[in-house]
Amino acid sequence: MTGYLDSISGRLDRSRSAVVVIDMQNDFCAEGGYVETVVGRSAEPCRAVAEPIGALLADARAAAVPVIWVRADYEPDKIPPGMLAKQRERSSVVCCAPGSWGYGFYGVEPREGEAVFDKHCYSAFEGTGLSEHLRAEGIETLVFAGVQTNVCVETSFRDAVCRGFYGVLASDCVASHAPPLHEATLANIGFLFGDVLPREEIASHWQG
Repeated sequence: MTGYLDSISGRLDRSRSAVVVIDMQNDFCAEGGYVETVVGRSAEPCRAVAEPIGALLADARAAAVPVIWVRADYEPDKIPPGMLAKQRERSSVVCCAPGSWGYGFYGVEPREGEAVFDKHCYSAFEGTGLSEHLRAEGIETLVFAGVQTNVCVETSFRDAVCRGFYGVLASDCVASHAPPLHEATLANIGFLFGDVLPREEIASHWQG
């Protein structure tokens, strides 16, 4: 990538865009998942965002914009020690263990042919091969959706920008169990890191 694209219409051109769905999994969204039983917070905001994410995916697929999935696999021997230490302050319960109910997708799921990457920390890029996949596909702009806004979505967004991608946060397609932190991320991303736009405005750039 050389230079920069100075308009949102240029950045969101469907020939260079992809949707990245972060951590739409039972442990983060469903009743009885890790967020509710271990963290002790309501995951209702995360459940509610499944429907608008589904609409965003329909928009993307109709415009032939790739959809890429990232899911958490936080088995203790795979995650960084600092991350494990913070998790163990609460519980020894494993979040999003492969093969478990909590690891499964919630509300939305990949279609055949859509790439899926497992991550072992809060960034979708660290050790996953995602960056290499995107460059091989000619993707320059990432539209982020999913949960938690202030944790894995924000970490992945920042990392994407540091790696040379443009980032767009779909403001009505992200959620957190901590609404004030969700709002703080929207403000912070819009201040320095990328674009923050509602789904319908994003999709309008893919039409025609």
